[in-house]
Amino acid sequence: MSPKVPSYRQMLWPTLQSVISLGGSASIEELDTAVIDLERYPEEMQAVLHGDGPGTEVNYRLAWARTYLKGMGLLTNSKRGVWSVTEAGRAATPGVIEPLHAEYRLRTKQTRDEKRQDKPDDDVPEHRDVDESDWQEVLLDTLLAMSPKGFENLARRLLRESGFSSVVVTGQSGDGGIDGMGVLQVSLLSFPVYFQCKRYKGSVGSGAVRDFRGAMVGRGEKGLLITTGAFTKEAQVESKRDGAPPIDLIDGARLCELLKENSLGVDTTPRVVEDITIHPDFFRSLEPGL
Repeated sequence: MSPKVPSYRQMLWPTLQSVISLGGSASIEELDTAVIDLERYPEEMQAVLHGDGPGTEVNYRLAWARTYLKGMGLLTNSKRGVWSVTEAGRAATPGVIEPLHAEYRLRTKQTRDEKRQDKPDDDVPEHRDVDESDWQEVLLDTLLAMSPKGFENLARRLLRESGFSSVVVTGQSGDGGIDGMGVLQVSLLSFPVYFQCKRYKGSVGSGAVRDFRGAMVGRGEKGLLITTGAFTKEAQVESKRDGAPPIDLIDGARLCELLKENSLGVDTTPRVVEDITIHPDFFRSLEPGL
């Protein structure tokens, strides 16, 4: 039986403290890893899927924790996905979390669609205004539905757009993933990078990292492991283990961002939002006799 995942409300204080411990700002990956490490979530818990996947329940609820902390005025985030603590967040104590959370829930409840009838449970937030929006889930579902050959072609294209040349796929196409090699040019230097790309639901554990590194023995020192799922904290530690060739990890969220950055099947349309201020004094100044 899988261990019960804490509710997003139980993650609010650990998330805030993790941002502060990381110097006041952190990427999503850094922040998620810090919370998992602080709370010592076991690998079995990290592997619990949200619904049918491909994301995990821990990452899903951590996303809601960040969103609520932002609404509570304790965190803010940039367009590049970097989260930082506010002055109110630095000054916050455990005792203010619940009142601020209740106040924010009340504000959002007042602005909800009145026709909505479903009452959320204690673990699921009441609104859908999340910063890591549903577009990633839709994109990941699309990737999981691709044929093995189509996924191979996508991986080749992404690596080439990212600066790789001589990309060669060497793995079998029937297992839902690919293995191959590409040459990465960095300034005057070039070196081979072996990669493994798997369509996967849920978390990839440390064993997969060790197996991939073992397959690289005698072939190369640079490895790239890409998944449509997530990596457990143990997998991340294993990827950087001292004395072993480092393995760079790209999870589903980062894969979506890379596809968006390179406009591979994902278009971004900027929206302009106007802030309008009315100045009554201007109109009064036009009145005769004033």
